[in-house]
Amino acid sequence: MSDSKSDRTEKIQKVALGAGGPEVGIQGLGCMGMSFAYGPTDDVDEARATLERALELGVTLYDTADVYGSGANEEFISPFVRAHRDEIVLATKFSLGLDPADPARRIIRNDRPYLRQCVEASLRRLGVDEIDLYYMHRRDVGVPIEETVGAMAELVTEGKVKYLGLSEVTAGELRAAQGVHPITAVQSEWSLFSRDIERHVVPAAVELGVGLVPYSPLGRGFLTGSFVHADRELSADDFRRAQPRFTGSNASANAALLEPVRKIAEGRGATLGQVALAWVQQRAAVHGVAVVPIPGTRRRSRVEENTGATHLILTASELELLEPIAGQVAGGRYADMSVTPESRE
Repeated sequence: MSDSKSDRTEKIQKVALGAGGPEVGIQGLGCMGMSFAYGPTDDVDEARATLERALELGVTLYDTADVYGSGANEEFISPFVRAHRDEIVLATKFSLGLDPADPARRIIRNDRPYLRQCVEASLRRLGVDEIDLYYMHRRDVGVPIEETVGAMAELVTEGKVKYLGLSEVTAGELRAAQGVHPITAVQSEWSLFSRDIERHVVPAAVELGVGLVPYSPLGRGFLTGSFVHADRELSADDFRRAQPRFTGSNASANAALLEPVRKIAEGRGATLGQVALAWVQQRAAVHGVAVVPIPGTRRRSRVEENTGATHLILTASELELLEPIAGQVAGGRYADMSVTPESRE
């Protein structure tokens, strides 16, 4: 991959996100880390500049959620959203909340009253009249998904939401939801380290014409080589310290898996992160479906690096080198996998 100025400034391509969905840049921006989860977020000016730089580079899908900082992330991106309302596709989510009795514990609710409460609060914090893409963040198995999606569909009828999305659902749940109202996108973790959705969810999405929005396409930063042992290298308030893949012997074993990524990066004049993102971007051609990853960053240099990955096309031999990685990863995606689709399939 060339390191020319044009590679760093050329706008990324666009794609339709799902059948009948909005047109967006082929890479989006995850906004969570700008004010939540990944340690200190004191450089507010740089984070705001990153939002603007991403748009200059053709990034148009901006992703947040009401649970990120208990609404603080929505409030943070609100000025940018309102300043560029007609240029961007705004995505946010509901269903995850914090237990008032124990703020360290998350609750999941998919019922209509909670949905109504959440959407009004998000609209207010974001300062908009309509949310472009509204996701159910996690599945509450105590509420039929048809009931939840039916309530979400009411928001479309009322003009409060344009498109519906689901996060971390099974193929069966996706099909059931699609029977109630068209689903534009499914958001799930998908990376060189996490390929579980390829077994059932991706084929269902292809069949139904649903776009895929991979979150953590850089393995929460681990695939960039920026850290190895989360418990030793990251700040005390960084939630990656509690994830099994990034601590103890798992971390050391997983760091060794980056060797083929590093070899390809060195050979192509790219970074490890660009190779990892290029792999995710090429899932679109492999599976014949729209794939719009949302790597998160709060630095302009990183968003330039990330969008540069859209110009990197990995060869068949390079893809072959990367193929075995996911099957060798030590540790689960979360300490508690009970709320993930893998536990329900």
